[in-house]
Amino acid sequence: MKNETRSEQFHPPSVIGTLLRKLHVDIPLFIGLVLACSLSFLILYSASGQDITVLIRQAARIGLAFFLMIILAHIEPQQFHRHSAKLYTLGVVLLLAVLIFGMVGKGAQRWLNFGFFRFQPSEMIKITTPMMIAWFLSGYTLPPKAKQLFMAALLIIIPTVLIAKQPDLGTALLVASSGTAVIFFAGLSWRFMAATALVLAGLTPVLWHFMREYQKARVLTFLNPEADPLGKGYHIIQSKIAIGSGGLHGKGWLGSTQSNLDFLPESSTDFIFAVFAEEFGLSGCLGLLILYLLIISRCLYIAVQAQDTYSRLLAGSLTFTFFVYVFVNIGMVIGILPVVGVPLPLISYGGTSMVTLMASFGILMSIHTHRKFLPT
Repeated sequence: MKNETRSEQFHPPSVIGTLLRKLHVDIPLFIGLVLACSLSFLILYSASGQDITVLIRQAARIGLAFFLMIILAHIEPQQFHRHSAKLYTLGVVLLLAVLIFGMVGKGAQRWLNFGFFRFQPSEMIKITTPMMIAWFLSGYTLPPKAKQLFMAALLIIIPTVLIAKQPDLGTALLVASSGTAVIFFAGLSWRFMAATALVLAGLTPVLWHFMREYQKARVLTFLNPEADPLGKGYHIIQSKIAIGSGGLHGKGWLGSTQSNLDFLPESSTDFIFAVFAEEFGLSGCLGLLILYLLIISRCLYIAVQAQDTYSRLLAGSLTFTFFVYVFVNIGMVIGILPVVGVPLPLISYGGTSMVTLMASFGILMSIHTHRKFLPT
């Protein structure tokens, strides 16, 4: 018996697993997140020119993000359901406050300055919008009727328009997609979705009229980056050069010439995937995509296992939003989508998006670890 006790005491995986379960942490999802964040340190060290201070700042932000994730994982899903409308309303009020007296930086008005810290309400609304739509639709029989669809669409449009006016088209699209995902998971016919897509396509000229000049330039650059190779098309051209030069196995860690020689702009943030592709090649990119696929698969499993409509809709939407993050960033870096300023999730340097993503994963863990197992 004494030997068994010692064996249990000195078996780290068992001790760590028990601790994580007590913290309401989903172990498979947690492992995937830790692997992705570890990879972030590896590639950031190279992309930042081997700057240790960048890693220290990133470590602090990741630590804060994981701390928030664990806190949210402790909260029961019923509490999220109860306060969804309040949190959504608070987010919209803060967005209005940004338009009135928000901070202006790099031509955009996106931040609120509270003296001791700055806050970007649009990040909060990425989570509160799907929470609100899930709360609203879960109160009705699914699939939703036309009246409920109209109200849900209105709830999505309000924050989307407010964010687009900052202007922040990338975040506005993410918020719109997160809310729309809830409606999709609520059960819509393919005919309705096809009709909606046709209507939106018909409204494209109207949207073009209201776009800022730099946003129009991004779309035109996406269509033909070689038209201005030293100006607006410079980012994407250098990104493609970096990705192509990586070949099958890459140039090796710290071997990215495009970032080390400062040819590649935003190499630590929006275009960090290009640095990764140059150093680790196609094989490394496939490995990263597999890691993302495992994280998304676990999140979808959590959504499927959810025991009520609200949790199921919210979990599905948060998972879809993470997928959109990955798809949009990699798509714009390789040139199949316009540049919209979306970071590579869990990898890019930055704190705001990291905290928002970890908050989403905390809610997913809460939904999964607070399930009530019914007797068979």
